[in-house]
Amino acid sequence: MEWLQDFWHALPEPLRDPVALAAPFFLLFVALEGLAAYLLEDERPEGERRTPDDRALPLPGGYDRADAIASISMGAVSVVTMTLWKTLGLLVYAALFAWVAPWHLPVDAWWTWVLAILGVDFFFYWAHRVAHRVRLVWATHQAHHSSEYFNFATALRQKWNNSAELVFWLPLPLLGLPPALVFFGFSVSLVYQFFVHTERVDRLWRPVELVLNTPSHHRVHHGRDPEYLDRNYGGILIVWDRLFGSFQPELHRPAYGLTSPVRTNHIVKLQTHEYAAIARDVRRAPMLRDKLGYVFGPPGWRPQQSGDTASQTLDGGGHPLPEHDGVVVVGAVDDHALGQ
Repeated sequence: MEWLQDFWHALPEPLRDPVALAAPFFLLFVALEGLAAYLLEDERPEGERRTPDDRALPLPGGYDRADAIASISMGAVSVVTMTLWKTLGLLVYAALFAWVAPWHLPVDAWWTWVLAILGVDFFFYWAHRVAHRVRLVWATHQAHHSSEYFNFATALRQKWNNSAELVFWLPLPLLGLPPALVFFGFSVSLVYQFFVHTERVDRLWRPVELVLNTPSHHRVHHGRDPEYLDRNYGGILIVWDRLFGSFQPELHRPAYGLTSPVRTNHIVKLQTHEYAAIARDVRRAPMLRDKLGYVFGPPGWRPQQSGDTASQTLDGGGHPLPEHDGVVVVGAVDDHALGQ
């Protein structure tokens, strides 16, 4: 591993983050995919499904200029906000690593680096799953899902609040992983996940599809079709979904975006609108239990009324009621009904 350490220390400080190294390539791939969308001009499949509100789906692999600019802008701002969150996390992780961890794993051992990537990926799965099941956490994560396009630009549509992941990774420095390697694992995950945001890649070789998160798997995750909601949370590995019952294969082309689309490309509104909706619901709720449900319940939760049934959460066309982004549920519904 000496060659890896030598390479690492030879890099200028700003380039020791894999995301910083990859950023120019991200923009290059966005440009190439956008050019392909312009030159190829894919034809709309005959008889293609429409969105629940009866709009045509964007063309496969398509780009919308305003949507792409919003995504790239959100990614640019996230570089700043992520740096602030990572600085805070590094201070906490360093304290835990130095004063609480019962042992320290060797930074010069190759298996420590592998453990860092696997550990980050495992806890990312759970952080991601919670982000879809707890509305307060969903309020920040929904920004990444707000585009109705699925392309490399969408990969850059990042949230500005990374606190949930930092909390879920606390066990890693406690188990002796050097804090710098925790963030290295996170950066590797981000770089990998950029490349699964595309419709230009079909299903891959079956052994790859069985183990790794792929464009096919991640298209499902971004779908708002009922059968695709709250599925395929994996970052690098899809095996976590297979193990914990959240895997869903791609059956048809998804309709992308939120179940209640946000008709704006204003990046601040895209990041904050669900927080405003939570505040509105909490303000209107008469009981403490209901207030807590609006904050910590699943996205779309509302108090159960006398005589309510699960079917009453659907509109006349069988679509989720557009009160909130996410799954609309009433009171206590089992995980299967929630798409888990």
